[in-house]
Amino acid sequence: MADMPRLILFNKPYGVITQFGDDGKHPTLKDFIPIPGVYPAGRLDVDSEGLLILTDEGALQHQLSHPRHKLPKTYWAQVEGVPTPEALEALRRGVDLGDFVTQPAQARAIEEPPGLWARTPPIRFRKEIPTAWIELVIREGKNRQVRRMTAKVGLPTLRLIRPAIGDWTLEELQPGEWREVPFPPIAGPRRTTSTNKR
Repeated sequence: MADMPRLILFNKPYGVITQFGDDGKHPTLKDFIPIPGVYPAGRLDVDSEGLLILTDEGALQHQLSHPRHKLPKTYWAQVEGVPTPEALEALRRGVDLGDFVTQPAQARAIEEPPGLWARTPPIRFRKEIPTAWIELVIREGKNRQVRRMTAKVGLPTLRLIRPAIGDWTLEELQPGEWREVPFPPIAGPRRTTSTNKR
């Protein structure tokens, strides 16, 4: 009987590069995930945090990372400034970033997510400018897209966290922790099979 494919959910910390190979400057996935043969399905920028999915199943890796499948990705963005109804509506309509126009997104102002871990290093505040949180759900994922979207509507992103991809969520995972889940629960209940805590 063939081994079942593996599916790993990982809370990528700030400053970790989304690859196993050493780039000489940043911590990598190999510093956290001691499982041979799994690879990230999609990516997160080095200065972004949150959910990353890894698998050894090529078809699922392609499905999760290819824009054609339009799997919703949820982001929490801490932004500089106060989101106005006009700015949120611009994000919902789609934003012209010059090289492309973003697809319509779900966008709403939220309170700081409860139980959120402190970032290391902390963000740099400007005392005279308030900050706020926005939740964005997009179905594409071009380079630094969320940061570019919020900046375009006058709300530069200070911190960016991805808590969910489709039905998969971070749940209780802290930065640097991972858990293995049944393969592949793209819809339906989520069940944890094992958790690794550092």
